[in-house]
Amino acid sequence: MSNPTAPRIWQLAERRYRLIGVECQKCKKRYIGPRKICPNCGSRDLKDVLLSRRGKIYSYTVVRVPPRGRENYGPYIIAIIELEDGCRLTAEIVDCSPDDVEIGKEVELVFRKIGEENEAGVLYYGYKFRLAGK
Repeated sequence: MSNPTAPRIWQLAERRYRLIGVECQKCKKRYIGPRKICPNCGSRDLKDVLLSRRGKIYSYTVVRVPPRGRENYGPYIIAIIELEDGCRLTAEIVDCSPDDVEIGKEVELVFRKIGEENEAGVLYYGYKFRLAGK
């Protein structure tokens, strides 16, 4: 449950540090992130579940011109990952060269720094993926 006085980073901590989705108890489809209604069957009987930590690269792009504030952080790889349980999500691929990445390659979840509130602020971490077996 959210605490309106806590910084947003801590309100989202459980979903940022654990790959949590929902599973429809009627049709058994899984989705990333919170939902109130199953898009597949319309059921409201959804349960939080821990999603798979492994998947495959479904699609990707290499960002060679980073946005403002990340000028020293490039090139980097953004991919759509299809998890073993069928969910798809967008995440950064780390710990490899863009030349190593291919559609269909297996990846695994890792936790890395995502950012900081300001130069003297709180660092926050979240999930990214790396090529499996690295």
